[in-house]
Amino acid sequence: MKNGVTRTLYTYWDELRGFRPSPDRSDIDPGQIRALLGDTFILESSSARDVRYRLAGTRLCSAHCRELKGRKFLRGWNEKDREALESLITAVTEDAGVAVIGVCGHTEHDQKLPMEMLLLPLNVPGEGRVRVLGCCSPMTRPYWMGLHPLLKQSITSLRLIWPDERPHHLRSDTVVSPVVPRKKSEDVATPSSSHMPPCPVRQVGHLTVYAGGKA
Repeated sequence: MKNGVTRTLYTYWDELRGFRPSPDRSDIDPGQIRALLGDTFILESSSARDVRYRLAGTRLCSAHCRELKGRKFLRGWNEKDREALESLITAVTEDAGVAVIGVCGHTEHDQKLPMEMLLLPLNVPGEGRVRVLGCCSPMTRPYWMGLHPLLKQSITSLRLIWPDERPHHLRSDTVVSPVVPRKKSEDVATPSSSHMPPCPVRQVGHLTVYAGGKA
């Protein structure tokens, strides 16, 4: 993660979830991430192909020169990138993965805006992980940002992270840990990989996903 907004939001989400695969939507306190709100968004997913902005920050909307609430998330990407995003959203909502995506925004004048996007799973009790908390923050802020709308976006890099070292459905622990958020000062031990069953390579759409963590 190269962007400070991305790192800060990930840390907040990771501390909030505690020992759970993901925190509940109701756990999010906007006041705790006030400085990030302009670059953050929440997606609502009824399927990997039907994902819409439920909320979007003012700086993000300004970069697009339009209100994003209610708009389709996959709009403005080419076919190959849409397929990759569908696969990533499936991994986020079904396997509690975290997606870090390098994005390039394009204006009608062929101006380019490099950005970093983060997708984090959120749980809605009774519905499952049908919400995604995310952010998309520019790596630079050119003078024309907010004057010329981003009409298209393309993927420049992508990375899928398993916060608990492996997809949620492959975790070997069967005992449910107490739902208590971790404190910043708390040192949480993770199971040794030597005591875990081997994790096979998994195909998610056209992406090959290997077990691994943040390292």
